[in-house]
Amino acid sequence: MSDTPLSVGGLEIETRRIAGPAHRPTLVFLHEGLGSVSMWRDFPDRLARACGCPALLFSRAGYGASSPVALPRPLDYMQREGRDVLPAILDAAGLQQAVLVGHSDGASIALVHAGSHPGPRIRAVVVMAPHTFVEPVCLTSIQAAAAAFATGDLRPRLRRHHGDNVDCAFWGWNRAWLDPGFRTWDIRPYLSAVTAPVLAIQGDDDEYGTIAQVEAVRAGVPAGARTLLLPDCGHSPHRDQPEQVLRAIAGFLADGP
Repeated sequence: MSDTPLSVGGLEIETRRIAGPAHRPTLVFLHEGLGSVSMWRDFPDRLARACGCPALLFSRAGYGASSPVALPRPLDYMQREGRDVLPAILDAAGLQQAVLVGHSDGASIALVHAGSHPGPRIRAVVVMAPHTFVEPVCLTSIQAAAAAFATGDLRPRLRRHHGDNVDCAFWGWNRAWLDPGFRTWDIRPYLSAVTAPVLAIQGDDDEYGTIAQVEAVRAGVPAGARTLLLPDCGHSPHRDQPEQVLRAIAGFLADGP
């Protein structure tokens, strides 16, 4: 494994690599709105072994040990990450073929990238708890997170993963989503250009979104998408139901990419 940072656009991007067969596509993990390299825990290692693939994890700028960014984040930050930043990261990492594995905001970024850069490099896309448009249930949960960060134990728990970036990571995400201008945020137009196979996974008890999100992915991707709805599962399928998620992704990738 290697944790050499990548230099992208003048910023240092924290990374972790997991070795694997060179002929297999690299699993590229795209974290949630409050995530980082370390918050994936051992899930990437387990998935890389199950799929027989190398892997790349990175913390977006403003998260983990990556360079900080100025706030506020633009309201189209996920579009910018998928359209402009992710291609530069894949280039800097020297990846010729990749499978995008995204969670929450990272899932949205994966879909934007696949829709704005269709082509042979992206062999498949796996999205867990994706956001394609804004739902009231999501905003309610994000409002509750602000209270937990300000007065509860959320800030010290996140600081273990983000260090000095903790306020940048939290408020950059929270204030963007709660900005009145964000209510019309919608990435469904990108789906019509996605050519890679897609697996969309959603927890039945997801506090940040409903099944309408994965239904939008299935309806919007021209070839359709394989979907998996997990009972007794919240917003983090890879943590709440790891064995089912590992089997589903490994089986999905065994069928093609």
